[in-house]
Amino acid sequence: MSEQILEIYNLLHHHFGPQKWWPGETRLEITVGAVLTQNTNWRNVEKAIANLKEAGLLSLPALAETPAEILAQQIRPSGYYNLKAKRLKNLIAAIGRSDEDLENFLATDLDTLRHELLAVKGIGPETADSIMLYAAEKPIFVIDAYTHRILLRHNLIWEESDYYEMQELFMTSLPEEIQLYNEYHALLVRVGKEFCLKSKPKCESCPLRGL
Repeated sequence: MSEQILEIYNLLHHHFGPQKWWPGETRLEITVGAVLTQNTNWRNVEKAIANLKEAGLLSLPALAETPAEILAQQIRPSGYYNLKAKRLKNLIAAIGRSDEDLENFLATDLDTLRHELLAVKGIGPETADSIMLYAAEKPIFVIDAYTHRILLRHNLIWEESDYYEMQELFMTSLPEEIQLYNEYHALLVRVGKEFCLKSKPKCESCPLRGL
């Protein structure tokens, strides 16, 4: 199975090339984006982040001081904006109000950081791991709906396989390299969006055909 996991990466990397994820200029922007991308596509997140920047709200002090109702209107393009505003406020409360607070928060060891993130209401495993991999640059593999779909269609998991089982599959099959985890996750998202669609998948032209 480890060979198949490596083969998937090699096929996708050969087909698509480097993805250079995650889109974001700062650690804070990446952290905010990880919350906003829940249940929506990245284009909507980009619009929401652009709104925050234009309003001067993409800083820890501004996010901490801005009422959730006002924050919700700025992130409206991301969908579920009232809920996401509350989740952002919860996360900012856990992090602190300064850039130094953010650096200290992200600098904690992997297990401690994961525990602290998952303790925040509204932050699940995928969001927590996205923040850890892309903002904190820690070696953790991110699992999402695309990953589940691709693995299931290639008979590498069971239908009922959970997040942690899939994560273990990747992390025991791959070298512990942050850049590799980063690229692999991005490549799975890419093939999931372009070929391994939820309905009417394009199997005949998929770079993973015949695997």
